[in-house]
Amino acid sequence: MAGYDIRLIGDPVLRQTAREVTDIDGALVRLVDDMLETMYEAPGMGLAAPQVGVQKRLFVWDVGPGPEAIVNPEIVESDGEWVFEEGCLSVPGLSWEIVRPKMVHIVGRDLDGNEVSVEADELEARLFQHEMDHLDGTLLIERLDADTRKIALKTIRDLQLGVGGPRPDGGGLTLL
Repeated sequence: MAGYDIRLIGDPVLRQTAREVTDIDGALVRLVDDMLETMYEAPGMGLAAPQVGVQKRLFVWDVGPGPEAIVNPEIVESDGEWVFEEGCLSVPGLSWEIVRPKMVHIVGRDLDGNEVSVEADELEARLFQHEMDHLDGTLLIERLDADTRKIALKTIRDLQLGVGGPRPDGGGLTLL
């Protein structure tokens, strides 16, 4: 059983800017543990606190070496360009090609309050940018061009209303 329900597109909490974390304490560690459980059950590779209805600037992820969390993250540098099919746990079953920087440098704090600095590229860089968008109240559909966004919103509306069927291509990966 997951620690939280993942908030879905249309939930106003996903459009709000998350607040900075002021105390790194046992309650925050429990939140991170519950978020990781929720992320793995979804299944996903990353999950931001607003996606579970908590307005705190933190997210969790796992792209291989094991679960990690970052508190009050900031992207301090980015470079390049990378197009990749991107999905979202808050927009389940759908994905779109989205252009983002290929490399990012992110800083923040770990759960012990220590400064962390991570340079990432490709998939991990994309994950960081995607989760940072959630902390700023931005959903991936806002990264689409106007025509694609219009089609995406219609598809989402139809799915929410139970209109139509599955996408002919079987939907997309929902990873972030």
